[in-house]
Amino acid sequence: MKVVETLYEKMKRCDLCPRRCAVNRMEGQRGYCGVDGKPMVSSYFAHHGEEGVIRGWRGSGTIFFTGCNLKCVFCQNFDISHLMDGYEIDVERLSEIMLELQQQGCHNINLVTPTHQIAFIVDAIEMAKKKGLRIPIVYNTGTYDSIEVVRMLEGIVDIYMPDFKFIDSEATKKYMNAPDYGYVAAECIKDMYRQKGELKIKNGLAVEGVLIRHLVMPGYTDDSLRIMEWIKENTPKAAVNIMAQYHPYYRAKEFPEINRRITFEEYKKVLSYARNIGLNILED
Repeated sequence: MKVVETLYEKMKRCDLCPRRCAVNRMEGQRGYCGVDGKPMVSSYFAHHGEEGVIRGWRGSGTIFFTGCNLKCVFCQNFDISHLMDGYEIDVERLSEIMLELQQQGCHNINLVTPTHQIAFIVDAIEMAKKKGLRIPIVYNTGTYDSIEVVRMLEGIVDIYMPDFKFIDSEATKKYMNAPDYGYVAAECIKDMYRQKGELKIKNGLAVEGVLIRHLVMPGYTDDSLRIMEWIKENTPKAAVNIMAQYHPYYRAKEFPEINRRITFEEYKKVLSYARNIGLNILED
């Protein structure tokens, strides 16, 4: 069975992600992610705010997918992921969007929060490639993915761009309602790295490989250091972007310990440690 057919079959008793809601999305049922049997998109455009090797000089062809299987309390895109801002389209239209972004000169197709809509996405990629899609596919994920599905994406995704948010299970339970997130993300990132390895850059643009993003959180620098150690041990040549732009969006105000920006000292501690242990820090 082709990958796309397998993914659609999984949606009939949905286990596309670790939530394993078991709803029949092909008959209009909705699970934790909030999306049924049709693609749902919030926006698409040439994004100039990504990492330099992703945005280049003409922008990253970014598609923001509605809904999410994590719903972090501090989500900066909560209007899309929690409040479901977006509209339904069909797979053919999704393939056309990819081709439009390529026509605009974008350097890649950047799939933001693709986990729960991956069946539609793979289907659309196949359609678009038959019509001339040739730029790299970027899988931009919160990394609460099914390892089985990640393995299916081998040969389809060119650049994996996973977030590695926390390892600490208490933090992932409290802020993400996913106590197993640390384990799941680690297993998925290991397989992404097996597939693609280090980030390969040609003429200033990433063309293949793995770029791990880590957002430093207030009060959680020790967890960040554990993540840096994990990367060193398991995916040593992956590019790493250590991000300092945390802001207490959405429901973060309900959690006093994360209801603040990070300090310069917190960011510097994580960045310096990562450099000292020899990680491949992406300089933008």
